[in-house]
Amino acid sequence: MLRVIAAVALLAFTIYTVIDCVQTEDDKVKGLPKIAWVFVILLFPLVGGGAWWIAGRPAGLPGLGGGSPQDRPRRRGPLGPDDDPDFLGRL
Repeated sequence: MLRVIAAVALLAFTIYTVIDCVQTEDDKVKGLPKIAWVFVILLFPLVGGGAWWIAGRPAGLPGLGGGSPQDRPRRRGPLGPDDDPDFLGRL
């Protein structure tokens, strides 16, 4: 039973890692080209997947926290009504 759980966990980890690799933009992948990462992950599931998460994946993806301030989207426009000149002009 423990072998089945370990095999299913490894399969889930491999599938999740391949999907994450494929969905990452080409210019943000580090180390190897994206297609090479996919082959490494599929040929060596545990080691290749671990290598992707440690060495190949971009540091801060949107929604996962981290990343540099330059990578984060910036708000445009006023944050509240008192910062909006159009709103204040209508008062």
